Amino acid sequence: MSQPSKPATATTPAATPNLSAFIWSIANLLRGTYKQADYGKVVLPFTVLRRLDAVLEPTKQQVLDEAKKLNNSPAAEHVLPTKAKADFYNTSRYTLATIANDPANVKANLTDYVNGFSANVRDIFDRYKFAEQLATLDENDLLYLVLQKFAEVDLHPDRVDNTQMGTIFEELIRRFAEASNETAGEHFTPREVVRLMVSLLFTEHPDDDPKKSLTVPGAVRTVYDPTAGTGGMLSVSHEYVREHFPNAKLRLHGQELNAESFAIAKADMVIKGQAIGDMIWGDTLTADGHIGKTFDFGIANPPFGVEWKKQQKHVTDEHTQRGFDGRFGPGLPRVSDGSLLFLLHLVSKMRPKRDGGGRVGIVLNGSPLFTGGAGSGESNIRKYLFENDLVDAIIGLPTDLFYNTGIATYIWILDNDKPASRRGRVQLIDATAQWEKMRKSLGSKRREISPKQIADIVRTYGENVEGETSKIFRTADFGYTTITVERPLQLNWAFTAERLPLALAAKPLAALSDEVQASIERLAESTPIEQSTDADAVARALKKMLAGESITLTAPQLKALLAGLSERDDTAPVIHDAKGNPVPDSDLRDTENVPLSEDIDDYIAREIAPHLEHFWVERSKDKVGYEIPFTRHFYRYVPPRSLDEIDADLNKLIAEITVLLAEVEKR
Repeated sequence: MSQPSKPATATTPAATPNLSAFIWSIANLLRGTYKQADYGKVVLPFTVLRRLDAVLEPTKQQVLDEAKKLNNSPAAEHVLPTKAKADFYNTSRYTLATIANDPANVKANLTDYVNGFSANVRDIFDRYKFAEQLATLDENDLLYLVLQKFAEVDLHPDRVDNTQMGTIFEELIRRFAEASNETAGEHFTPREVVRLMVSLLFTEHPDDDPKKSLTVPGAVRTVYDPTAGTGGMLSVSHEYVREHFPNAKLRLHGQELNAESFAIAKADMVIKGQAIGDMIWGDTLTADGHIGKTFDFGIANPPFGVEWKKQQKHVTDEHTQRGFDGRFGPGLPRVSDGSLLFLLHLVSKMRPKRDGGGRVGIVLNGSPLFTGGAGSGESNIRKYLFENDLVDAIIGLPTDLFYNTGIATYIWILDNDKPASRRGRVQLIDATAQWEKMRKSLGSKRREISPKQIADIVRTYGENVEGETSKIFRTADFGYTTITVERPLQLNWAFTAERLPLALAAKPLAALSDEVQASIERLAESTPIEQSTDADAVARALKKMLAGESITLTAPQLKALLAGLSERDDTAPVIHDAKGNPVPDSDLRDTENVPLSEDIDDYIAREIAPHLEHFWVERSKDKVGYEIPFTRHFYRYVPPRSLDEIDADLNKLIAEITVLLAEVEKR
C-alpha cells in the first residue's frame, strides 16, 4: 500500500496474537457446509476483502466523486489509483460496514462491491471463484454471519501495518494448508525447508563485493519465484530481509499456474504492500510472465519428477529456434522430469554480473544430479552450469521432509558472481542427518529440521571448509570424457545343423519356400562344412553345394545366411573392410568415463591396454559429460558385525522360541 503505516499500539488487536486466531475462529461457522480442507476458500478471500476495505476507507468518497466525473472514461484506471492513494481502487458505493447494515440484500450488495474493484484486484476474487462461495454461503444462510464477523475485524493500516498484516495472512495460509495435508504438497513447501533455503540464499560472504551487501543504506533488491504456489517462499524471503537487514527493501515477483494458489499469492502481495502486477498467472515454461526481466535473487520448489509433455512443443521450439538467446539453450531433459527446465529458467533470470550478479536457490530431487550420460540433455545442462561456474553449493536434505513424497531432496545454490574464495569451486554439504522426528506426521512428512539445525547447516555453508559433512571440489572434478573403446570383429563360419536354424530365421531368408528350406537343412545334416576362419572359402563351398541342389540365393540372402552361420572367435584373424581398416564388433563396443583431470592417453595405457589384446579408441566419438555422485562422496563404511555377535543373537532367539514352543505344548 502507498499509505504510510503506523505501528500498532498495545491496545489494538494487532498488538496481540489474537487477531489471526479470531479470523481463524470464523471458520467454525462453516462447519458442516464446507469440508475443513475448503475453509480457506472462504476465510482467505474475506480477509483480503476486509483489508482492502480498510485501506480504501479514508479515500472512499474522493474516489467516488472522481469516478462520477470520469463517467467510465478510459482514463479512470490511471486517475483513480492516485485518488485512492493505492495501486487499486473501488468504485462501488458500498463498504463492508454498509453492507452489514442491510441483511436483506447482502449477496447483491457484496457482489456489487467486489465487482467495483479495479481489474488488478478483482482478478484475485475471480481466481478464488469468490462468486461461487458467496452463492454457497447465501444458500446455507451463512453469508450474513460471515460478513458480520469480518466487518468487526479492524484491519485499518493505522492499526495493523503491512508487516503485521502479512504475518497474519501467512499464518492463516499455513494453518489452512496444514489442515489440508493431503493436498498441501501441491502448493506448500514445509516452512523450515523454505527458511533454510532463504537463509542460504541471503548469506553474505566476507569477501563479497561490499556494494552488493543488503547492509548498504537504502538497498533495494528483487526476488523472484517462477513456481510461487501460495507465495510462501517470497513471504519468508521478505520476512528474512526485514529481520536481518531492516534498512533494506525486498521487492517480490512471482508466477503461478494454479488459479487458487495464484489468488492467495497475489492477495499476499496486496496485503504486504507489494506491486500487485508483479505476481503473474500462467505457465512459466510456455508463457514467461516476466519476459526480459532479471532479478537479484531467484528461489523455487518446482514439482518433482513431473513430465512436461504439455509444454514440449513450446519448449522445444524455443530451444531449437532461439538457442542460447532463449532460456533452454544448454539442452533439454527427458520429458518425464521437467525440474531442470525450471532451473534453466531461473538461470536466465539471474541479474547479469555486470549489474551486480544474481543468486538462485532451488530444491530438486536426486535425478538432476546424475541422470543422463555424456551428450544427453541433462548432462549438457550440468556441463553448462559447471563450465560457467554457476554452481556454488548443493545441500543434501533428510528424507521424509515433504508432504507428498518421502524421497531424497537437494538444495542447489547458484551464483553468477561468486566471491573470490568460492570461484571455480563447488561445496557439497551432507545435511541428511539434520532432522527431528515430528510428533504427528502430515502426509509423507514425518521429519522436520529444527532452527538450531538450520543454523548449523548455514554455518557450514558460510565457513566453506572441508569437514565430515562438507566437501569442496573444483568444478572440473564433476566432469568426465566418455571414450568409445572398439574391438575388432573376429569370426569363424560353419555350415552345420546346429547353426542353421539361427541363419534361416534372418529376414531376407523368410521368402524361401518350405521346400527350399528343407533342402538346405538336409544339406547341413548330410554335407556339413566344418568350422573355418576363411569366409570366402565357406561362401564358395556353400554356393557350390546349393547349386548342386538347384538352389539359387540372391546376394542379400547369401550374405544373411553367412552372417547366421558365423560365431565370434577370439583366435580368428581380424576382419578388415575394403579400405583395410579393422571392422568393429558392435557387440563388444564399450565406453569408459575418464575424469577431466586425467590424460586420456595415460588412462588408456593404464586401464585398458593391459586387459585387451586387440582394441582401439574411436576418439571422434568423445563426449564430455558432468554428473554429481553426491552420495558416493559422503559414503561411510560400516563394518559388518562379527560372526560371534550374530551367533549370540541367533542363540538368544532360538532360546526364546524354545520357551514359547514349550508353553504351547503345555496347553
